Amino acid sequence: MKIYDISQEVFGCAVYPGDPAPERQVMLSISEGKMCNLTAFNMCAHNGTHVDAPFHFINEGRTIDQVDIDRFVGYCYVASHDGDITAEDAKKIMDRAKDAAGDTDCYNRILVKGEATMTEEAAKVFADNKIKIFGNESQTVGPLEAPMEVHLIMLGAEIVLLEGIRLSEVPDGVYLLNAAPLNLGGADGAPCRAILMSL
Repeated sequence: MKIYDISQEVFGCAVYPGDPAPERQVMLSISEGKMCNLTAFNMCAHNGTHVDAPFHFINEGRTIDQVDIDRFVGYCYVASHDGDITAEDAKKIMDRAKDAAGDTDCYNRILVKGEATMTEEAAKVFADNKIKIFGNESQTVGPLEAPMEVHLIMLGAEIVLLEGIRLSEVPDGVYLLNAAPLNLGGADGAPCRAILMSL
C-alpha cells in the first residue's frame, strides 16, 4: 500500500485572495531556556487544504461539525482534467469512476487532478449523481472571480467540497481517501490533512 499526502503545508500554503494567511507564533522555546517548545497560530478555516461545509454559502446549511464523517472517509476516484469542466466532462468522469469501481463506491467521492474549473452545468451533473465529496487543486470550486453559483449548486446538494489538494504525484484511479476535518463547532469549513491510500 502506498500513502499519498495530498495536503499543503499550512504556514506556506496557498490562500484565496482576500483571506488572511496563516500566522505562526512561538510561545515557548527550549533554545531560550523554556521547558518545551510551544506554538500558537491563527488562520482562516479555508486556508490551504480544507473542506467547505454547506453553511459556507447557505445560511441554514450544515456546519462542519454537523456533516457526517463518512463523507470525508472512503473510496474515491482521481481523474485528470485541465480547463473548464463541462457537463460532458463531468459525465465522462462519472462514467470512468463507475467503470473503475469494482466492489467500491469510489464514484461517490471524486477528486480532479489539474488546473480545472467547475462550471455550473458540470456542478449540476455531480449534484444529480448525489456524490458525497468533490475535491480539486484550486483554492475554490468554480471560477476564482465568481465562485458563488457553483458553490450554491454543490453545497445545496450536500456535496462537501475538498479544496486546495495536491495530486501531481497521484496517478488516476481508485484510492481510499481520508480527508477528515478538524471538528470546529459551528464553522463553515475546516482545515484537514488529506491523504490517499492505494488499494
